[in-house]
Amino acid sequence: MVAQLMGKKAPAFRVQDDTDTTVTLASLKGEWVVLFFYPKDMTSGCTVEACEFRDALPRFTKLKAKVFGVSPDSVKSHQKFRAKEGLTYPLLSDPEHTMLESYGVWVEKSMYGRKYMGVERTTVIIDPAGTVAEVFTKVKPAGHAEEVTAWLRAHAG
Repeated sequence: MVAQLMGKKAPAFRVQDDTDTTVTLASLKGEWVVLFFYPKDMTSGCTVEACEFRDALPRFTKLKAKVFGVSPDSVKSHQKFRAKEGLTYPLLSDPEHTMLESYGVWVEKSMYGRKYMGVERTTVIIDPAGTVAEVFTKVKPAGHAEEVTAWLRAHAG
C-alpha cells in the first residue's frame, strides 16, 4: 500500500522517459521530486491532470521541484501524448509495472463488475534526502496540481 511509504526511503527506480533517457531516483537526489502516477495517456482524466501539471510547472520550478508523470504506457505513447498536449516535463514509462508495483499503485480495480489490474491515480512527493514526504491517494485530476503546489509551498518553499 502506497500510504505505508510515508516517512520511509523512496523505492529506487530505473525507467525510461519519453526521450528514451534512463531516469533513476539516485540521479534526483538533492531535489524535491513529484511523481504523479496516472492510468493511461490521452484519456480524459489523465489529460486534465497532465495539463494542470504543465500549466503549474513554473510554480514547481520556483519551488525547486521536478515533476514526472508515470504510467505503464510505452515511450512511443508518451512521446505522442507529450507532443499532443505540449507537456513540458518528462513522462516515465513503466510497461513492466516494476516501479508502479514498488510504489504500491499497481492495484486491482473494478469497472462494470470486471476486475483488472491498473494504476491507482496517486501522487508521491520525495524530499531531497530521498524520503517519501507526502502521498496523495485517490486523486481527483481537476485541481490536483494546485493541491500539490500548495503542499510544496508549505513544506519546501
